Amino acid sequence: MSSASVLSSLAGMLASGGIEVVDCSGVLGPETPLLKLPPDFAKDTPPIKIHRISEYDKDGPFWAWNWLELGEHSGTHFDAPHHWITGKDYADGYTDTLDVQRLVAPVNVLDFSAECAADPDFLLTIDHVKAWEAKHGAINAGEWVVLRSDWDKRAHDEALFLNANETGPHTPGPTAEVIEYLLSKGIVGWGSQCIGTDAGQAGGMTPPFPAHNLLHKHNCFGLASLANLDKLPAKGAILIAAPLKIKQGTGSPIRVLALVPKG
Repeated sequence: MSSASVLSSLAGMLASGGIEVVDCSGVLGPETPLLKLPPDFAKDTPPIKIHRISEYDKDGPFWAWNWLELGEHSGTHFDAPHHWITGKDYADGYTDTLDVQRLVAPVNVLDFSAECAADPDFLLTIDHVKAWEAKHGAINAGEWVVLRSDWDKRAHDEALFLNANETGPHTPGPTAEVIEYLLSKGIVGWGSQCIGTDAGQAGGMTPPFPAHNLLHKHNCFGLASLANLDKLPAKGAILIAAPLKIKQGTGSPIRVLALVPKG
């Protein structure tokens, strides 16, 4: 089958509803949960603000529009390699220089939502991933891998979403060995439904924050605060995760979309 016929078939399936477009993003606004860092360690992203310019009034009689204040890594967002010190030297590691061919790819949805519900500090291990592959098929080069934790069900409440106490945040994520294993397979990137791509306690891992450290070291991408992964199959969907083309951007809020076969 030629690429032209594949695209024609895809267009027909989209038009007929045979392929569903699933929104995998949360709402971006003043109530969106944002990462909180220790004040003696680093500066936080400021709160999101939406400012009205006009809405059919004296400032613009026939139109409505706003201007925004927000960080690159706010809400459902994309981490480019330049976001982390290990990826700082990639010329194509910014949101305006990356290879867009890599942004649209098959997605593997690793459902460990039950385990995450039972233990907010759940860590995905090599054994978990290999058991998933034995059941659903191999994770291949050029694909996205995301952890379904159903953590997006907490996004209405920042404290619940961040789940932090005096020992720090308690959210699920991968071990360093898992990220190394996935990178050895040639994945495009890794995604999470939590505030970041790492587990809440990942600062104490070796290396610290392994998803950030290792993904960006290998010029790969991260997705955070994903939503609605419960609407995706384990395999068979296509993920579209395109950041804004910000000049030398380290990341971007995004509207992540998944193409999911129906029936």
